[in-house]
Amino acid sequence: MKDTKMNSQNLVTLFRFDHNEQIAVARSILDNAGIESFVRNEYMASILPIEDIAAELMVREEDATRAMQLLESFIKGE
Repeated sequence: MKDTKMNSQNLVTLFRFDHNEQIAVARSILDNAGIESFVRNEYMASILPIEDIAAELMVREEDATRAMQLLESFIKGE
C-alpha cells in the first residue's frame, strides 16, 4: 500500500510561480494524472508578491520525472 502522507524530506520543487492561477492549472494537471502535489509559500506569495517568496509546486521525488513531463507537454501544447 502506498503511503499518501507527504513528507518534506522526499519532496522536490518542480516550478516556482508568481500567480495563483498558474498553480491551480498545474495542480489540476497533476491531480488528473494521480500525482499528489503540495504548494509551498502559496499564501505568502499572494500576500507579499516579491520574487524571493514565489509559490513552489512540489511533488514526491519518485513522481518528479512524470510530473515534469506532463507539465512540459501542457506548456508546449501537446
